[in-house]
Amino acid sequence: MENPLLSKELPDIESLLALNPKIQPHASLVSTKTTKNARKHWKRNHDKNCSTCGSLKNDFDDIKHTTLSERGALKEASRCLKCADAPCQKSCPTQLDIKTFISNISNRNYYGAAKAIFSDNPLGLTCGMVCPTSDLCVGGCNLYGSEEGPINIGGLQQFATETFKAMKIPQIRDPTATPIDQLPNSYQAKIALLGCGPASISCATFLGRLGYSNITIFEKQEYIGGLRSLKEAGYEAIFVGIGLPQPKVIPIFKDLTPQNGFYTSKDFLPVVSQASKPGMCACKSRLPEINGRVIVLGVGDTAFDCATSALRCGAKKVYVVFRKGFTNIRAVPEEMDAAREEKCEFIPFVSPKEVKTSNGKIVGMEFYKTEQDDNGQWYEDETQLISLKADVVISAFGSELRDQEVISALDPVKMNKWGYAEIDSTTMATNVPGVYCGGDIGGLANTTVESVNDGKQASWHIHSYLQSLHGLSVPSTPQLPQYCTPIDAVDISVDVVGIHFENPFGLASAPPTTTSAMIRRAFEAGWGFALTKTFALDKDLVTNVSPRIVRGTTSGQNYGPGQGAFLNIELISEKTAAYWCRSVTELKKDFPSKVVIASIMCGYNKEDWTELAIMAEKSGADALELNLSCPHGMGERGMGLACGQKPELVRNICIWVRAAIKIPFFAKMTPNVTNIVDIATAAKEGGADGVTATNTVSGLMGLRENATAWPSIGAEQRTTYGGVSGNAIRPIALRAVSAIGNALPGFPILATGGIDSADVGLQFLHVGASGLQICSAIQNQDFTLVTDYIYGLKALLYLQSMEEFAKEGWRGQSPPTPKHQLGKSIPKVADVIGKKLPHFGEYKQNRKSIVSKHRENIDLLGNGEEERNIRQPSKAIPKVQDVIGKGLDRIGAYGQLDNKQQVVALIDEDMCINCGKCYMACNDSGYQAIHFDPETHIATVTDDCVGCTLCTSVCPIIDCIQMVPRTTKYVPYRGVPIGIKP
Repeated sequence: MENPLLSKELPDIESLLALNPKIQPHASLVSTKTTKNARKHWKRNHDKNCSTCGSLKNDFDDIKHTTLSERGALKEASRCLKCADAPCQKSCPTQLDIKTFISNISNRNYYGAAKAIFSDNPLGLTCGMVCPTSDLCVGGCNLYGSEEGPINIGGLQQFATETFKAMKIPQIRDPTATPIDQLPNSYQAKIALLGCGPASISCATFLGRLGYSNITIFEKQEYIGGLRSLKEAGYEAIFVGIGLPQPKVIPIFKDLTPQNGFYTSKDFLPVVSQASKPGMCACKSRLPEINGRVIVLGVGDTAFDCATSALRCGAKKVYVVFRKGFTNIRAVPEEMDAAREEKCEFIPFVSPKEVKTSNGKIVGMEFYKTEQDDNGQWYEDETQLISLKADVVISAFGSELRDQEVISALDPVKMNKWGYAEIDSTTMATNVPGVYCGGDIGGLANTTVESVNDGKQASWHIHSYLQSLHGLSVPSTPQLPQYCTPIDAVDISVDVVGIHFENPFGLASAPPTTTSAMIRRAFEAGWGFALTKTFALDKDLVTNVSPRIVRGTTSGQNYGPGQGAFLNIELISEKTAAYWCRSVTELKKDFPSKVVIASIMCGYNKEDWTELAIMAEKSGADALELNLSCPHGMGERGMGLACGQKPELVRNICIWVRAAIKIPFFAKMTPNVTNIVDIATAAKEGGADGVTATNTVSGLMGLRENATAWPSIGAEQRTTYGGVSGNAIRPIALRAVSAIGNALPGFPILATGGIDSADVGLQFLHVGASGLQICSAIQNQDFTLVTDYIYGLKALLYLQSMEEFAKEGWRGQSPPTPKHQLGKSIPKVADVIGKKLPHFGEYKQNRKSIVSKHRENIDLLGNGEEERNIRQPSKAIPKVQDVIGKGLDRIGAYGQLDNKQQVVALIDEDMCINCGKCYMACNDSGYQAIHFDPETHIATVTDDCVGCTLCTSVCPIIDCIQMVPRTTKYVPYRGVPIGIKP
């Protein structure tokens, strides 16, 4: 029998490869009819022609377009430009530091993001879900000027706050604030807040953070009397946040009630909320029974809420009716789009004339057509009438305060002609001393977030008023405390070579330390230490070329921030040693708790190193860093790299410096060597107290189409090899640090090279670093990054003190990935019908139909709201010193790896988006072990899987493919039997 061709796939593999991409040698020829059928089969988006796409009854799943999974949040956050003087922040009523919280998300620091949000908006989660962001922060996004469009700020805010909520970490007062029992008696003043809406909750929260401890919120029907009775009861300050409790109702609906089929938005939406949201009330409410046709009057956000909620209460058809045209709709596009996609019908240019009833039930309405005259005024044309059948009418024409008892209770607060309280728009104060007002009743707020800001604004001025009553003053610039948790109290200081670092994050000797004024600003921002830009003796001064710092090409066509690499041909500092020595003295005087390390460079000359080291020590530097590693320019002068690639040179230089000074010093390693451990060992033998690993990697970033490289200098367009920095060199830096850490246990290492988050910083600590130097991340953004790193590291350490996080599947601050599509959790259809279905075409419709029928009979409230037990540490919170080198014992030689513990891939079909990336990668770069169904595009792993993990690496959905232990013995396929000769 003839031997089969080894270089030709076996028949079963050829079959498996049927859908693998192939080069197309000819133009395609497919009939339109065939394409229409295919398009219907593969369709994922909403079907415009579908008017009966399944019932929405009891469907209170998240339908917002803005909702994001962790994957979506990370990708969206990476698009943010983190602009200077960000317009998005200026457009937010509560002035959220939006670029900071988005930057935190992009670095997987979800606690830091939530802290930034809640610090300015105590109702940050609610606002992330309901804010009309397109009219507020998103409306100011500078990316509106780009093709890809603005950032989904609301979705990112919701993601961060929901993720933090799942952590179940309690709020505390600022641990640095004066304890409550040590505050003056003025902080015991009685404060009353009327109403429990967003304005009052916000006001009470900020007053509590300030230290007030005698705060009472009076909700509807919990009190009798008015402002005078509260004053008589000893309340020194009162905040009124009762909203506008009565709906506006036009005369034709007089005497009609829900029993007749008539609701106002204030009748309807609260009942829907109570019946669909566990925890809203202790009662077991039921949804309003709505069948047939529903007319919703109004075109604001509330009207669209009513329309989509009516569908979930059983309505078969919903009409949204309004007086003006589509160009006059007040609702934000997000609300309108949701109603349109759910097949609500919009009827513009009509005004209610009368409601029709039969046997006490609404059966329809008649409307006038509305027109606009030449002056732009709208009027009803009584000659044009429209009739609509209806079983239910919901009026959403806004709210007002018309209850005379409430108005009397507010006396002597002045009310204006529109029925709002007259207030100072800055202080929120009324005409009555000590009485403040906010939210709807104040007339300024039109949204939840604006109401939150009213309460926030009032809190500071209530504070000022109360302190003045007791003869005390407050700062002229408001200083509202930030949101805090026990995470903020975590100690992240570390002692290195006898020096105390308040945190392990510092500036590398690089462009961010070009001047000492920049270092000063960095210290003010919170960085724990800084290296000066490398300086030399005057005889070795340099003059740089330009251009000299360029974006990398390792991130593909990525423009703007978030560059994965930079290449620079910048030399050491152009400033004199005298400048830097005087600067060090100034910085140490003004920032005694900060660590200043002087970075110095000389040629291989004992006298030069001795002179410069003594000069730097006398300046007051805490330590020195010997730059033995600059990969470009300086090596040609016999400096930098020229001194750092040979162990004997490094050893001798360290001996010279050790003999000259008493303060600690670090030798800065170059990665451009065969074995960095040899260089580090030589530094240690020469008396260095530690090393910095590593400097930039020598490289050529790329060439243009005309054969010139970038950066290119002068008319000749010449270039040289430069230093590559940033995330692209992180694996090299991690290898260098871990190799030194394993070879020289306990030898201090300052790590640098691709550190751009607390998450990455912890990785470097785990492989032996004691301090973390940052450069490229700052080039991508600014000095304020340090707060992200500080709170991110605090959170990572704090979470390690609670074993339940690991048991639940958390990875750092990332929660377990739920089954989801479009960022939203999905029901498990397989649990209902015993099989899984894809999320497109007829399968999607089948899925929706099955889920709809199943949902109609479920108990929306279930067993009530999930428990919100506060998590507490179950063991000591680790310190930075405790985690240094924690991962080193797992890093070793290949021969130490166990090839008997094998894994295989497992694809979650519910999360799969059927792209086939795993299938293609496995076919053309792996082991042909994934079957791709031609009809469903469901990918299935075969028994040929060897666990290489390439599929997981290219999968676009986090945790859709996981590696699980192999249950059978792994027997490698050898191609031909062992022992057979070629």
